Amino acid sequence: MAPTSTPARRPAPLPLALTMGEPAGVGGEVTLGAWLRRDAAMPCFFVIDDAARLQSLSARLGLKVPIERIDAPEEAVRIFPAALPVLDRPLGIEILPGKPAPAAAEAVRRSIETAVALVQQGRAGAVVTNPIHKEVLYAAGFAFPGHTEFLAALAGIATPPIMMLLCPELRVIPVTIHVSLADALRTLTTESIVVAAEITAAALRSDFGIARPRLAVAGLNPHAGEGGSMGTEEQTIIGPAIAALREKGIDATGPFPPDTLFTPRARRTYDAAICMYHDQALIPIKALDFDGGVNATLGLPFVRTSPDHGTALDIAGTGKAEPGSLMAALRVAADMTANRARS
Repeated sequence: MAPTSTPARRPAPLPLALTMGEPAGVGGEVTLGAWLRRDAAMPCFFVIDDAARLQSLSARLGLKVPIERIDAPEEAVRIFPAALPVLDRPLGIEILPGKPAPAAAEAVRRSIETAVALVQQGRAGAVVTNPIHKEVLYAAGFAFPGHTEFLAALAGIATPPIMMLLCPELRVIPVTIHVSLADALRTLTTESIVVAAEITAAALRSDFGIARPRLAVAGLNPHAGEGGSMGTEEQTIIGPAIAALREKGIDATGPFPPDTLFTPRARRTYDAAICMYHDQALIPIKALDFDGGVNATLGLPFVRTSPDHGTALDIAGTGKAEPGSLMAALRVAADMTANRARS
């Protein structure tokens, strides 16, 4: 009988690096809640935060989450089943829920930088970010519009990454993001649509395991312009982008009237919708799954996800914050990392 060989054991997935986010917001309590509600499907994660702050918050909310300080991400896998692993970064100041402190801005920024560095070093599997309070960061000299642009700078990439919002029923990509509606209309171009769609198609293949992604492109105007009677951007900007994508071998269709693009029947016909501006993309995703939506950044050399909500300063420290979106972000990050490793 021929000797049998033992299959090589696949290494355990690396723990996910979760950032502090705005310490006066709900990031800490959704982090505690995500660990408390963990199940067998929850990937291992550690948080880069002030361990004493999380201990105090846990006691305040009556959550009884054991906190254990770690010196390195490698310790998280052993600790995670019994305690929340925290890569301790003391703030040195008292934080009051709902009251952002400018003195904490540097620690918030360093938490993001540390998470990215650990992933780049191969010591963490992906970056998952808790929400930040941009006004406080801007006041402290933060020179980026938000997480996405900061992560692109840390990654050293020239092409701006793309924001995808997703839930089990829908994936959407806004071509223009954090600008006024007037600026979105002025800056929307054929090239920007093509770039966003190309990055999306590549990510659907590598990060979501979709071999032949189908993209639906939204119109800009009511009824997708009604043949030009309600606007001509569909003919002059969006239509040429769809034609260019098809020439590149990408299955892109449209432009479709935005008021019917997100119905249950329509959603079955595509894998992601390319939207022209921020609210066109975010309204349907939040209407479908406000507590479970996820923000994923496409086009980075590492995986990054985030809960699809803000700092919620008005309910911070009350125990009302739901951890569902963060839990979904952690699971999506783990799935994207596994798919990327297989591609």
